[in-house]
Amino acid sequence: MTTRRLGLCLTAACAVLLAACSTPATRVVLLPQEDGRPSAVVVQSKGGEQTLSKPYARATAAVGASGAPVVDQADPAQIRRDNKALFELVPPRAQNYALYFDAGGTALTPASEQTLQEVIATALARSGGDIVVTGHTDTTGTPSQNDELSRRRAQEIRQMLVTRGFPAARIEAVGRGLRDLAVPTGPDVDEPQNRRVTIEVR
Repeated sequence: MTTRRLGLCLTAACAVLLAACSTPATRVVLLPQEDGRPSAVVVQSKGGEQTLSKPYARATAAVGASGAPVVDQADPAQIRRDNKALFELVPPRAQNYALYFDAGGTALTPASEQTLQEVIATALARSGGDIVVTGHTDTTGTPSQNDELSRRRAQEIRQMLVTRGFPAARIEAVGRGLRDLAVPTGPDVDEPQNRRVTIEVR
């Protein structure tokens, strides 16, 4: 009797579906990155190796074969049909938000108060997920002042999420000061788009 075995491997560089088919062989299928970035994986066997660099490229290495894995192109729909349970285990795509502040402090703008409610709902729906909150400032003030203000902004949003019930241990809050400006400006420019926190819910 033949047993079919499946496994899913997700890395920062690529997403790879591993499967042993009904014949004695191992197959590797390169899945596309959720953000569309290119990725690749090297598949090795006793007889050589092949590099998969296109989405749904497939390498098959037969047990006992002397040559390198054989590469072809898998059908995306068929891969998903055959491995439905594995795809259901893949975590949902990360959600990214930006909240904006009034000048010089940690008070959110009215529009961002509304966005915060969406952030909270998304976070609570992902009970096993985590959140990264990154604070930013415009270029007014000194670098040290902006570093401190950006940290305060990030911590303020973190505390709001904790108060609403998201586990504190799964929230990272950091400040970037006037680095990573959303709108590049010179010094001492009061740019509202730079007074923000970015939030990644993943």
